[in-house]
Amino acid sequence: MQAVLTLLSWLRSRIRSVLRLPALPSGDLLHDPNYRRIFASVVITHFGAQITMLALPLTAATVLNASPTQMGFLMAFELAPFVLLSLPAGVWLDRMKKLPVYIIGESAFALALATVPIAAWTGVLSMTWLYAVGVVLGCVHVFGGSAAQIVLTQIVSRDRLVEAHSKNALAVSGSEIAGPGLAGALIKVLGAPIAIAFDALLIAGSVLLLRGIRVEETITVRGTSNFMEQLREGVRFVMRTRMLWTLALFVGCWQLLHHMASVVQILVASRELGMSAQSIGFCYVGMGVGTILASVYGRRVSEKFGPGPTIVSGLAVSAVGWIALSLAPASVIGVVLFGFMLTCFSGGATLIFVNFLSLRQAVTPEPLLGRMTSTMRWLILIGAGPGALIGGYVGEHFGLRASLALAGVGAIVLTLFAWRSTVMMGTRSLPTPALHTGS
Repeated sequence: MQAVLTLLSWLRSRIRSVLRLPALPSGDLLHDPNYRRIFASVVITHFGAQITMLALPLTAATVLNASPTQMGFLMAFELAPFVLLSLPAGVWLDRMKKLPVYIIGESAFALALATVPIAAWTGVLSMTWLYAVGVVLGCVHVFGGSAAQIVLTQIVSRDRLVEAHSKNALAVSGSEIAGPGLAGALIKVLGAPIAIAFDALLIAGSVLLLRGIRVEETITVRGTSNFMEQLREGVRFVMRTRMLWTLALFVGCWQLLHHMASVVQILVASRELGMSAQSIGFCYVGMGVGTILASVYGRRVSEKFGPGPTIVSGLAVSAVGWIALSLAPASVIGVVLFGFMLTCFSGGATLIFVNFLSLRQAVTPEPLLGRMTSTMRWLILIGAGPGALIGGYVGEHFGLRASLALAGVGAIVLTLFAWRSTVMMGTRSLPTPALHTGS
């Protein structure tokens, strides 16, 4: 592993000398070796995620000929673990070291993905199989995903969380620019199920990077608190902190609308706009464009107007994209609007989540980070599963575009309510941790 890192360092220096790239500023986060590994892991995993994001639904839609309702169930199965496990996961995480959970989660993610091409090769692949894979991926997101967010706060000081999340978003955007084209080509040449195997290999490489991170963490478990009392303590903290439950309300409603739209967008592209897997992949480059724009300019917007108003602007941007695709004709203009929708979605989501994550982590005391993270993820995703099912039902019975239009109109209404919220529009800077008296 050390030899690989040495080689990468040498290549970086040679590329910089050839291209005459400027050196990093002295205070840049990338000088921190632990954050550098996190950053590299984010790049790798999200590059691979571009493949799975296309290949998994395309496997269902084209290989297994799934209906809109079945597509809704596929997404709902992946989201079910959030509703069932998020709250106890938070208590468990506060009793465990987070980095090992993060690494084990990434490993399980890779193994679950690897079963899809194996099932396809052996002729046993079915929607039931994909539902089971979705449940495993959802469980990994509950435990490993929450742990990953907390590991970042252990590496980066709280006053630099917006910077760290912005850099991570920029890393994601680079993957979104390069990944979809490769994903479309792989799916065209190898087929959607087999292309997923490539993502599994990339995640395995990410695991090797994460194993080199060094984090000092002390676990403090009060002997007077049992599991259920600690669980209730985490929920009470969120409910008593006005900023947290307000954020959960608005971001949770946005998640419902997002899943309502996303469950049909691949079907709209492939069945109504007549796009091939490769052309869909190229359009997904629009997600990278949106993330880059929001990452580069979003930090400036947040510094000028505040994290709360920036979240509200993200809600409005995503609404524009969903409405545009609902009106897209079956022509070149429709293809352009599909890419435009993806740009609006990723740009809006980046504006929302960079500031949402930074606010909720900044306001939470260290001993409650695990329970806060899991409670907030539970709250914002309660409506995601029903949103996916509603999107599938509406798409099957009233037309695929109806799901998109419903999501877009709902996002406009949500933006108006958020604009009238004193918490959302009044939050102009990162808060200090709220008072924690313990249980």
